Amino acid sequence: MARIFQFTGLSGAGKTTLAHALEVALSLEGYRVAVIDGDVYRGKLCKDLGFSREDRIENVRRLGAVAEEMNPYYDVIIISAINPYQESRTLLKNNYDALLVHIDCDITTLRLRDTKGLYQRAFLPDQHEDKIYNLTGVNDNFDEPVSADFRLHTGKTPINLSVWRLRKYMLSAIQKK
Repeated sequence: MARIFQFTGLSGAGKTTLAHALEVALSLEGYRVAVIDGDVYRGKLCKDLGFSREDRIENVRRLGAVAEEMNPYYDVIIISAINPYQESRTLLKNNYDALLVHIDCDITTLRLRDTKGLYQRAFLPDQHEDKIYNLTGVNDNFDEPVSADFRLHTGKTPINLSVWRLRKYMLSAIQKK
């Protein structure tokens, strides 16, 4: 049975980068690791969903179902998704015993990184044709995780140190299962 980790955080916080770095690091130690990337699945299994609260919760429910199907074949499964609502995080915790890892980053750093151009578009004036009105953490809700099993502040911590800290935590959690 795999240990499932849910990485949650705002767009650009480093969820995918860390998930893939941990996939490599843990694989080198002999673990079978799968990454379920919310962005990738949005374009495949979840392409029929929008960004309403209900659709976002359904998106996470589907990611959990994918993790459940993959469970017998892996030691570690990482679900990497914004997952903005406590309700859907609790669903993953209750249904799949998924540990919550909050990849936390301040909005100033996220605006500087802005690899997808989303923050620039979210801060455009209202009525601008390119404005995004549903960017999580800017003009759409993100419930701050109050009971994360582990929290990383990627705006303040270099990537190599973040990977090291997260690897140490994950190895401990894997061994406790």
